[in-house]
Amino acid sequence: MPVSRFALLFSLLAVPVFAADPAEKPLGGSFPQPTNSEKAPHAALSPADSIRQLKLPEGFKVTVFAAEPDIQQPIAFQFDSRGRLWVAEGYTYAEQAMNYDLRLKDRILVFEDTDNNGIFDTRKVFWEGAQRLTGIEIGFDGVYALTLPELVFLPDRDRNDIPDSPPVVLLDGFNHAQARHTMANGLAWGPDGWLYGRQGILGTSPVGPPGTPEAKRTSLNVGVWRYHPHTHAIERFTSGTTNPWGMDWNEFGEAFHINTVIGHLWHAIPGAHFRRMFGEDPDPNVFQLIEQHADHFHWDTKEVWSDVRTLGVTPTSSLAGGGHAHTGLMIYQGDNWPAEYRGDVFMINFHGRRLNRDHPEPSGTGVVARHRPDFAQWGDPWFRGIDLKYGPDGGVYVADWSDTGECHDHDGVHRVSGRMYKITYGQPRKPLNKDIRDLPQPDLLNLLSHSNEWYARQARLEIARRRQNQSLEKPQAEKALFSLFNSTTNPVHQVRALLALHAAGLDSQKELESWLRHTNQHVRIWALRLLTDPSQGIEFTNSTAKLLADQASSEKSAPVRLAFASVLRHIPLENRVPIARSLLGFSEDAGDHNQPMMLWYGIEPLAEKHPELLVNLFHSAKIPMVRKWIARRITQEYEKNQAILTTLLKSYLSLSSEASLDLAQGMTEGLSGRRKAEKPQGWDAFAQKAKASGDKQLQNAITNLSAFFGDGIAIESIRQIALDSKRDLTSRRQALKALIEARSPDLMQDCRTLFLVRDLATTAAAGLVLFDDPALADETINNFSRLYGYERSPVISTLISRPLWARKILNAVAAGKVRRDEITALMARQIRSYGDADLNTLVGRVWGSLRDSSQERLDQISLLKKQLGPTTLAKADLATGRTLFQKHCGSCHKMYGEGGTSGPELTGSGRENLDYLLQNMVDPSSQVPANYRLSNIAMKDGRLLTGVVILRTAATLGVQTPTERIDIDTRDVEQVRETEQSLMPEGLLQNLKPEEVRDLIGFLMKK
Repeated sequence: MPVSRFALLFSLLAVPVFAADPAEKPLGGSFPQPTNSEKAPHAALSPADSIRQLKLPEGFKVTVFAAEPDIQQPIAFQFDSRGRLWVAEGYTYAEQAMNYDLRLKDRILVFEDTDNNGIFDTRKVFWEGAQRLTGIEIGFDGVYALTLPELVFLPDRDRNDIPDSPPVVLLDGFNHAQARHTMANGLAWGPDGWLYGRQGILGTSPVGPPGTPEAKRTSLNVGVWRYHPHTHAIERFTSGTTNPWGMDWNEFGEAFHINTVIGHLWHAIPGAHFRRMFGEDPDPNVFQLIEQHADHFHWDTKEVWSDVRTLGVTPTSSLAGGGHAHTGLMIYQGDNWPAEYRGDVFMINFHGRRLNRDHPEPSGTGVVARHRPDFAQWGDPWFRGIDLKYGPDGGVYVADWSDTGECHDHDGVHRVSGRMYKITYGQPRKPLNKDIRDLPQPDLLNLLSHSNEWYARQARLEIARRRQNQSLEKPQAEKALFSLFNSTTNPVHQVRALLALHAAGLDSQKELESWLRHTNQHVRIWALRLLTDPSQGIEFTNSTAKLLADQASSEKSAPVRLAFASVLRHIPLENRVPIARSLLGFSEDAGDHNQPMMLWYGIEPLAEKHPELLVNLFHSAKIPMVRKWIARRITQEYEKNQAILTTLLKSYLSLSSEASLDLAQGMTEGLSGRRKAEKPQGWDAFAQKAKASGDKQLQNAITNLSAFFGDGIAIESIRQIALDSKRDLTSRRQALKALIEARSPDLMQDCRTLFLVRDLATTAAAGLVLFDDPALADETINNFSRLYGYERSPVISTLISRPLWARKILNAVAAGKVRRDEITALMARQIRSYGDADLNTLVGRVWGSLRDSSQERLDQISLLKKQLGPTTLAKADLATGRTLFQKHCGSCHKMYGEGGTSGPELTGSGRENLDYLLQNMVDPSSQVPANYRLSNIAMKDGRLLTGVVILRTAATLGVQTPTERIDIDTRDVEQVRETEQSLMPEGLLQNLKPEEVRDLIGFLMKK
């Protein structure tokens, strides 16, 4: 659609009439006056100039609904039943060093636009006693608010816009110290009557009603959670992503949320585990995570990110969407904008200062979002959109934090700015202009057929309120709602009627079961969800399970099959099997984006109490990924329950070649990290049949497993592969790893030979270091000069896991055989962790000292700031800086799509801020998320490994080192000592030359 700047409303009348100088406007009572720490030299555009520079499609207009000083720091907003706007002002949110400034207070304001001209007329302060306020929602005679670490309720039963009492604490435990800018946020009523919220990735929150014992609390890391207002239950709704800061439901009640860095749009499938920005899912047995539900990204991933973020949006990134960071999400279902926009997803692109637009289309069990042209583009460089929603007249409100920083706020906070814009098309129809809470019941129920979804949601909330306070006339409601449900042919209205029946408490088990056969697939989905909703209190019987299994077996709708998989988590374990068996029979779902994972999440808990039922499901499954995961999960518990794996193996005669491969691959993954295991009964017969299949992939898997079980013939076959120079390097490397795991008889000699083969040296070093042999250490170090440059650092990192080898390497540095700069700060710190005084002296002499004093680190930061001024950084050699990054940072951090994943991605971080950069590089352990705490792992054979323990099972430890992810057999571990140190090493800069520091910092800042 063509863009016309002349289609905008420029009038200065768009500025609220209450405008005044912020410094002269008292905030009332004892409310502390906000102070600014923002250092930006230029002010924001005026409200009038801001809308003059806002680009919208032709026919749309914008007003400034409110601006500073009447609205400041709008961190969240909602509408009440009168259509009034409630705004949470988050003054206590501070720059990174402080996190929250508790000398200040947050507050909740109420705005009303009585003449519907897009500019507020009245403004009230509802509550100004909050701190760490991140979300609000209105309902049930009061206001719900997230005031971290608590979810509180402020009752206002007389509706005088004054709280009736101090806040009532409903939940506590929300982490805000570690979570920082990824804290719990955003409250919203779901169509099922639960109150939804989100939380980001940096902190883990043990949440529950006050006084709940730790063991009974719900652990929330990153994802979506929900709280029931009457049962007070809280549950994890989805897990994963980065920092979801926006959520909405489509016309059929399907939830979607926004995200940043790793993808922007996610279909919030109940019970899903999504891809995470970093770290492992809290559940170690999910095995595979679900990717985003868009087929595109909103930035050009081939570009240099800092150019997009600091110098502006390039044409290619602008075409893609403007940036990786998103806040706010709205699925437009109002009745003011043209019909072509209805059902599309709109989100604020934080760095691109625009509204992105995606169009969701059905795809398999779910949806895929396609990119559509961006809807709006702000010209104000201070625009920092937070959220957007459509209101009672169909117009869309956009909250603007109005600042120059971003979510990390390294450069301070401008606390006396903020705007609320309203975007409409043509002349909006007048809203109802009545309080929905005062409507007679027939009029209230009529709103369920309104063209604006806003009214249907408000009507559903009011029905639930009247049910709660027993003022709902149930016979009349039952008659009207069932009449709407049964008479309408509009599938949206059918779903609205069903959800209203649920809000009224009129959805009996009998009705819900009958709706499982409804012609509307969305009715069937909601019947499933409500039938298994924990708040319903429905007793799940064997007959109910049979009903669901029968329905699932004949279900032709892929989205309904996804709903069946999703509700498995709420069904008693033993009753899940017949339902899962029906769903696993749909081979067409094998390659689906969601279904294999969702099915696995639902049946995996069987492994703990009913592993034999997993064996049964293996045989009925037509989805290979699920078969492989069943075999993997059963094999993981091999030592505890050998009989289950034996049962699976002895069924070999009934297994196809494909199923046999899934079994073998699952076993291989399940045994990862273990050096050896007793051969299970039935293995020989299974292996013999598999080898005769002619499937090369299956035969290789059988050979590797046979070696693992101690078959000498198999080990010799693997050895021949490793030593065969005509084989490809990948096969040889895998074979060598298998020999190391099996501790083959000729391992030392084979590793000595293969250490000199290009691209095998790093793997061979892992075998050599198993031998505490001084002569072998000397021989290996003497051969360092024959290694390729990229092999040397990971080889050294491997070999220093023994004190003997570490000493030899340091001596080689002193003798000039190994370059000093090939010893990284992390390596030096690992050597120091042995606690050997002589080794520490040697480290200090040949490498340098590691500062321990906090004051010394502060002094170093201060000195570096003086040395790295704009003039110096302008001379940085960026090519050299890139090389230094790849050497010192790239093994852990990804930037511009390249690098490791053991540390956070640096692409979208605050790299352009020198203070932030130096703080994290010089003193990385000052603030260490639990995800990155370093552990020293003492092995029984005398080695010491250093890394972050990211996964623990009964048999293995998953450890992320700076160079790789390794699995360790717990039988080989002597002790695990967790430190307060970061995986990122201290001393990273102190052993670089001044010009190298300049080049590395210059590359990272990339201005």
